[in-house]
Amino acid sequence: MGLDAVAITLHDRQLDLTPLAGLARELNVTLIPGIERTILGRHVLLINFPAEATAVGSFEELAELKARHPRGLVIAPHPFFPLGNCLKELLDRHRDLFDAVEYNGSHTSMLNFNRRAVQWANDHGKPVIGCSDTHRLDVLGMTYSLVDAARTADDICLAAREGRIQVCSRPLSSLKLASYLTRMTLGGHHQPAPSNARDN
Repeated sequence: MGLDAVAITLHDRQLDLTPLAGLARELNVTLIPGIERTILGRHVLLINFPAEATAVGSFEELAELKARHPRGLVIAPHPFFPLGNCLKELLDRHRDLFDAVEYNGSHTSMLNFNRRAVQWANDHGKPVIGCSDTHRLDVLGMTYSLVDAARTADDICLAAREGRIQVCSRPLSSLKLASYLTRMTLGGHHQPAPSNARDN
């Protein structure tokens, strides 16, 4: 797919990247630690933080984590999607904690809840970062970011905070989005990807 860096952000658990280090070197891919943490029932993306990020349970604790680890990147994922786990009004309340806003890959040309997120980011001087939000591999590579940085986790996060980033996103077809959401919801997140995942 031509990806140079990848952050695997599991829900409420930070993946140990150590077993993948050899493969990453082989593929010349930079692995960036990350987690999609649930704070007060809302999702927050924590990128390039140590494993202690898994213990963050409040926005006050998030502020403390950021102070201890200034190279980390805090992203507001899918903030205005019509889901209960989205930040919505909490994004305004805690705007200073967020370094960037996500442009989520789950959208079509007609139905795109990212538009409000982009407007919010523009209004508040925050960069927008394209993320695939891949729960199933057939959407991987449809939305991603081009970052003007050296290929290290620290440099990539710094460039993202400074806005040296460009979102690349292809909308999903309505059928593909419906199929993706249905399989994700009914089939579970851990089903194997379709055999043609690399062709999509």
